[in-house]
Amino acid sequence: MNPATDPLGPSHIAGIAWPPLVEAQIPQLPPLMQKLERTQWLAPHELRASQHRQLAVLAAHAQNHSPHFRARLHDAGLQPQDLSSPEGLRRLPLLTRRELQSAGQALFCTQLPATHQPLAETQTSGSSGEPVVVKRTAISQLFWMAETLREHLWQQRDFSGTLAVIRANYPAGAPEHHASWGAPTSVMFRTGPSHAMRITTDVAQQAEWLARIDPHYLLTYPTNLGALLSQIERCGIRLPRLRQIRTIGETLGTPVREAARSVLGVEIADTYSSQEVGVIALQCPHSGLYHIMAESLIVEVLDEHGMPCAPGQIGRIVLTDLHNLATPLVRYAINDYAEVGAACPCGRGLPTLKRIVGRERNMLLLPDGRRHWPLVGFDKYRSIAPIRQYQLIQRDRERIEVRLVAATALTATQETQLGALIHTALGHPFQLSFVYFDGEIPRSAGGKFDEFVCEARE
Repeated sequence: MNPATDPLGPSHIAGIAWPPLVEAQIPQLPPLMQKLERTQWLAPHELRASQHRQLAVLAAHAQNHSPHFRARLHDAGLQPQDLSSPEGLRRLPLLTRRELQSAGQALFCTQLPATHQPLAETQTSGSSGEPVVVKRTAISQLFWMAETLREHLWQQRDFSGTLAVIRANYPAGAPEHHASWGAPTSVMFRTGPSHAMRITTDVAQQAEWLARIDPHYLLTYPTNLGALLSQIERCGIRLPRLRQIRTIGETLGTPVREAARSVLGVEIADTYSSQEVGVIALQCPHSGLYHIMAESLIVEVLDEHGMPCAPGQIGRIVLTDLHNLATPLVRYAINDYAEVGAACPCGRGLPTLKRIVGRERNMLLLPDGRRHWPLVGFDKYRSIAPIRQYQLIQRDRERIEVRLVAATALTATQETQLGALIHTALGHPFQLSFVYFDGEIPRSAGGKFDEFVCEARE
């Protein structure tokens, strides 16, 4: 398609061909929402053509300004325009988390159009226990806001209701109260109040808090939700105003969905996302399938031979961020697995995943019997030592095995510093034992990897 005749209009942002944007500021959120309302109904072949048109533009920028990406193209014998088709993209070898780690500053683009600034830096361990750093742009943030709002609108939520949030990015201490739901919802809509609690709060306290505020909507992580539902059921707590639960950050299993229905009588709307690329897929309100956010990402699901999986097959997820001109994440293997879905009966052309597997974390068990979601302090590990991968195994109520892959052996001082950091993050002075691995920490027999595993018994 000729960009000048794109029915969505021309783009005025350097490096962005599709969907077209005028600027990256918050006032552009309503126009972008209108464009996404149209693009979601495009036929799959139209979406693919537009995706690869945008990818060729991004690849040209990254070839000029990212030493690491330029080397990737050269080594594969490719030019940016070669990525303008699915077949050409598959000729580019995958970018692994380990490679992303080791690339350092060479990964990032040395120049960025002013319209893509300011930059924000995010660090994440994902589901593999391998911390990575990614720079994200104002364009990345704009698409995150638009896709978050898309999820609200798909689910037809009542913005006048009360929202409760239990997640990691809140300070320890007393729960917070806010007059609105916050960005991006409050940017476009008048909302009711919201309440927020840190995820490391004891589950019994979480349940008591929810009973007091009786929210219309609850957002938290699936593992935490499972423990919370058990506590609510044991204590006979009722949440009569609750209409829906939103889950993020981990794999949502069928048992938790069923528990939400039986204990609270509500459904769960799940979001598949990552810190590196933002929203990956949203659950369809009609079918329950996960619609891939094709306007901002190319999502490949590959078999063991690197070929695309058919509907019903489970494969490795590979992501290409179409708009991040600061960090070229092209064919990035995020270490998740998913089952490919069929065309959705809702009529949207957005590709689907039937289910996502391999992201569940375990709950920490404290010596006094309390349980909570474990923050393990991973974001500061590499400031102490060159740690490439980690995993914590809770053997019993007092002992935790710290498994590490590091570029060089840790000194006694580094082990002491790391131990202190873990104690602070977990909230208890567990007995720590350090075990080192070469190359990679082994996965489970089922091929999964959890950064925290609890083997302790209640």
